[in-house]
Amino acid sequence: MAVSSSKHDTAHLHGIVDMGSNGIRFSISTLQPPTSRIMPTLYQQRAAISLYDAQYSASGNRQAIPEDIIKAVCSTFQDFQRTCNDFGVPSTNITVLATEATRTALNSEDFRSRIKHAVGWDVTLLPKEEEGRIGALGVASSLPSVSGLVMDLGGGSTQLSWLIKNSDGAEIRMPEGGAVSMPYGAAAMSRRLAEAQRDGKVQGLRQEVKDAVRAAYASLNVPAELKKVAKRDGGFTLYLSGGGFRGWGYVLMSQHRVQPYPVSVINGFSASRSAFLDTGAIQSAAVASLEDSDSASIFRVSERRAGQVPAVAFLVNALAETLPEIKEVRFCQGGVREGYLFTKLPAEIRSQHPLVVATEPFDLANTSGAIRRLLLSALPPRLEHGSQDMYSEVFNSDLLEAFANLIYFHSSHSKDLQSSSALRSTTSGILAGVHGVLHENRALLALLLCQRWGGSVPPTDDRFKSALEDVLGQPWTLWWINYLGSMAALIAGVFPAGVTEKNAHRLCLRAEWVEGKKDKEVYLQAAFGGDVSSYGFAEYVHGIEKVGKRKRWVGGRDGVGYKVAVTVSSGRV
Repeated sequence: MAVSSSKHDTAHLHGIVDMGSNGIRFSISTLQPPTSRIMPTLYQQRAAISLYDAQYSASGNRQAIPEDIIKAVCSTFQDFQRTCNDFGVPSTNITVLATEATRTALNSEDFRSRIKHAVGWDVTLLPKEEEGRIGALGVASSLPSVSGLVMDLGGGSTQLSWLIKNSDGAEIRMPEGGAVSMPYGAAAMSRRLAEAQRDGKVQGLRQEVKDAVRAAYASLNVPAELKKVAKRDGGFTLYLSGGGFRGWGYVLMSQHRVQPYPVSVINGFSASRSAFLDTGAIQSAAVASLEDSDSASIFRVSERRAGQVPAVAFLVNALAETLPEIKEVRFCQGGVREGYLFTKLPAEIRSQHPLVVATEPFDLANTSGAIRRLLLSALPPRLEHGSQDMYSEVFNSDLLEAFANLIYFHSSHSKDLQSSSALRSTTSGILAGVHGVLHENRALLALLLCQRWGGSVPPTDDRFKSALEDVLGQPWTLWWINYLGSMAALIAGVFPAGVTEKNAHRLCLRAEWVEGKKDKEVYLQAAFGGDVSSYGFAEYVHGIEKVGKRKRWVGGRDGVGYKVAVTVSSGRV
């Protein structure tokens, strides 16, 4: 994200090596305030060295990590050491974390000592339970809040746990033991499944996996409050991380009802239970991508990942038959690296909303709080419980603060670019690389910012805008986006350089519901005072009123929306 353009204090830099079963990931991140919550990545590189595959001979027999692989690993470590020196990463802030493949290697001790000799770094060998705990914290870092079951599917093993992290609290709760580890990673499962198919023992393997998952779940002692929420909502949310599940998620994304799907990052992507468990459709798509690499290729799904889909499907089917009811799944990018960095943050930082933290550096006038309050005052009191229109929950304080932080950002752009640049800001623009954001929030903020600049985009962006709207899938939400975007244009017009103590009296807003001839209507009072006159902002006021015209409702005259009546006065409301 754009924070990388500022000067970094090297004392806050952290170099992490995540030695997984399918590859080795090198990264440099900064935990410098005020953006430490989102752990901005300054450098990342992956060495495609499978330590799991290296431990099996061509005949399938287990072997020590070969000499050529050890040399290749040491060489990549030396490359990363030079990179850390270039960035100025303190030597005390460089950490090497090793998981299943290194932990179970026949020559694990020798392998780690060779790395130590090559670069002088100790390799921290994570016990199975600790690997699961750190992986779960990686999931916690990936979203504003988490409440449900967690699974991490690596190459050699998979971990099952539960996690509770509320958006308004610093506490993160999980089992005392962290997680239960099972030897059913994507690569390991592929090998086991191939052997079972060869020997005619597929049913036995299926029963083994089901028994292991059932025992793992029973040992977790899932809290009663989590079970109660699952019963109320129709099932648990299952949070998925690890390369094996990310590949599954990208195949799901390629089959999504919205095509082309507008958000390319996997973190924050959600899928329904039925879509997640449709293993036949997912396997067919993966097979097609292998057979026809040109027309059926799937973004971010390599041949290796596509080849592992049958094994992941085998595991998913076992989960469906064993775990309690799953309502939806949510994919997370966070793993060992993110989880380890998350442990370095104090509780009050971990509780911050990622979208607010990511946008705060752009509030150069320190004015977002006042703008957020104006936006909230332009929303009428929440409707009665049970209403289809959940605007008061969707447009919460955190989302509106992030919106307020960016309300002026595109002011320097030409009119030709403002709406389009705003529309792309959360997917390929200034916020594209921010860690911890839901796809729904990316779509909401992008559409709000686009509407703040009028909402009109060229044909090249029109389809993309429609796709973002389809991701939300709620016409009421789209209507409120038009309303709040137009409101933001008025606020920015009245306060072109931000709200200060000297000019705060220029505009006061108050909204309420009134009964119209047929349905409820929004009644907005806008009071202009001090050194401004309402005449200079009549165009903005008219823009707000137009949102309430039936022909401009979402879906047209027979669609959804509210009539908006605006009363303009002088003084306070």
